[in-house]
Formats: sequence, C-alpha cells, structure tokens
Amino acid sequence: MRPGFKQFPRNLCKPVHVLRNTAWPDCREGQECAKPCRPSPPALQSASCIRHKFQTVCCGLDPNNAQATYLARAAGVARFAYNWALAEWKRQYEIHKADPAQPMPSQLALRRQLNAIKREQFPWMLEVTKNAPQMAIIQLGEAFQNFFACRARYPRPRRKGVHDRFSLTNEQFRVENRRIHIPKLGWVRMREALRFTGRIVNATVSRRAGKWDVSITVDTLQSPLPPAENQDAVGVDLGVYARIGNPRREGLHQITTSIARRFHTIGIEDLNVKGMLANRHLSRAIADMSFRELRRQLEYKAAWRGGEVVVVDRWYPSSKTCSRCGHRLENLALDLRQWTCPGCGANHDRDLNAAINLKNMAVSSIVSACGGEGAGPVREHETKPAPVKQESNSKAALGNGG
Repeated sequence: MRPGFKQFPRNLCKPVHVLRNTAWPDCREGQECAKPCRPSPPALQSASCIRHKFQTVCCGLDPNNAQATYLARAAGVARFAYNWALAEWKRQYEIHKADPAQPMPSQLALRRQLNAIKREQFPWMLEVTKNAPQMAIIQLGEAFQNFFACRARYPRPRRKGVHDRFSLTNEQFRVENRRIHIPKLGWVRMREALRFTGRIVNATVSRRAGKWDVSITVDTLQSPLPPAENQDAVGVDLGVYARIGNPRREGLHQITTSIARRFHTIGIEDLNVKGMLANRHLSRAIADMSFRELRRQLEYKAAWRGGEVVVVDRWYPSSKTCSRCGHRLENLALDLRQWTCPGCGANHDRDLNAAINLKNMAVSSIVSACGGEGAGPVREHETKPAPVKQESNSKAALGNGG
C-alpha cells in the first residue's frame, strides 16, 4: 500500500480525496459510513456557528537603509541556523544509526545546543532577535516531520538570495496601525494597515525581488462563508491556464476564488510537475503557470465554504477520453487541439473535453464515498493558513457540464 493511503473494510464507504473537515456527500440509505455525513447547508449557515479561522495577510514593508540592513542580517542568521541545524541533524542521526543507545536528533535538542554555544562561537547572532535562529530550527523540525510523513522531500539547505526570511512569535513583535515593532530594531513602516482583528499568532519577514514584506497570521473569529452558489461539480483542466495573461499570484487568487464560490465539488489533475519541468521545451511555461499554488488555493478556499477538492490520478487520460461516449484514443499529439471521436462522432476541444472528464471523475469519486462504483481509494490533504490577497475578476475555461 502506498504511504498516506488508508485501507477501509469493504463494507464501509470508500475514502474520497478531499480535505479534512470539509463536506461529505449524504450517504445512501442503509449504507455504513467511514466518516460522518456532512450537515445540511442550512446547518452550515447557522448564525451561531462562529469558528476560529487563521488568516495570513501579506503587507509590504518600507524600511530605511539601516533597517533593511538589519532585516538582511536577521535573515542571514536564520539561514545560517537552519543550515547548521540540518548538518547537525545529519551528523547526529548517523551516530544514532551506528549506536542506537545515542539519542535521535530533535529540533528542541538542537535549539538548546545552539543556545549553549552561540555566545562563544557565533556572537554575531546576538545582534538580531533571538527568534531568527530559534524559529529557523523549529521550521527544520517541521520539515523533517513532513518528510517522515511522506508529505515532502528531504530538507535541503537554504540559499542566500532565495530563502531570505526570518520568523517571529507573537510575544516578540507588535503591530500598530501601519507599523510593526521588531526586537532590536524598533518600528518599521508598513505599506498598509492590518486588515483583520484577532489574536496575532506569528509573523514572517521575507525579501522578494529586492522588496521586504511581512506575512502576519491572525486567529480570527468568523462566521462560515456561505456555501458554493450551487452544489454542482466542476472539472478544472490545468492546461487552460497557459492562455491566461497573468497567471501569477493575483491571477491565481481571482480564478480560485471564483471557482470555490461557484462550485461545491472541484475535480483537478494530479500533474507530474517535476517530470514536466524536465522537458526543456516546456519547463519555463510550466513554472510560470504555478500549478501547485493553484491547487493549494483551491483546497483551502473550498474548505472555507464546505466544498471538496477531488484530485484525479495523474495517469487518467482526460484529454484522450471522449466525454460523451467514453471512447479512448490510443494516441493524441500535444499540438492537436481539436479531435473527433471515432466512436460517436463528437467534435472535442482538447482542454474543454479534459475538464468535463475531470468533472465526471469528481462526481464519480463522491458517489464512491457512499458505496457506489467510483475512482477508488485516494488520499486526504490538510490545509494550512493561507495568504489573503485582494482579488480581481478573470475568466478561465472550465468544464461544469452545464
């Protein structure tokens, strides 16, 4: 069995590749459920159903030259601590393998070890906030947890100019209007005020394209968002985004918000992005389309509205299968955008046909969760606090079967 998959008894409903704590389809009468059925939409709409929601807001910083120097120094300390802890983790793990009596490495032990030696070996660390090295090692521990749980690859060293960031815990900074107070630095101007009220959890200061910004996570109390405008399903063929003029951060937010607002069940492809990037003719275009970010946004935005994201297996031939009769072509060249089904004579647009097939697979998976024939066992994913950006309007080609 592949890591991350669960085995369910045959008399129970099959699991669906959806987010935890999202809505589940109503079960058929007489069926046993592996998980509780979702409440009805009116229950989700209850005015008394107030819940905590973590929201991360990204605000630009406007530091002066001295402040920018401090921020760069703090990011360098965080990067050094992360790489130092990664090397120590590897060394201590090899010692543990050779002698199981020796302790396994942990982020807590590494933080204590660094605190014990930094005044003598790394005195320049004391020039910046203590959170910079400590939070970097905590993040390394989280990276190893994800690696051991098969959710991520083995942690890699951070690089200067690529991973310029450091994090702060809530007791180490405060925000007032359009400024943030950072230890050993003082007040730094923000380009906008914090847009949410609630308990501030943490912050990460980072540099992107030479500009500094801060991402602040806030624990807010909010009523649930209204459910999707209809309970229909939609298939999203990620290939359509090659034709969108600006498919980066703002473009992705406008698209994913529109989809999550309009549809309850969303079917997308599990693309082999790493393999696609290996093609030198396609790598730049694939990287520009930000497939992983689009999927991440769809997942957390659907979860906010009680929706479901169904990820279809990457080997499913969505483009080569006729969405009308099910006939499957043996081969379909990448440059062939239109094709006619030899089985039923239907004329298909390649991307629209794929989107309709993904929509049908999403519906099939939901049916399989309650004992019907469907797409088989798939994995569940959790959502993380997500950045909130102002979103504009855009259009994308989707297959909703309507």
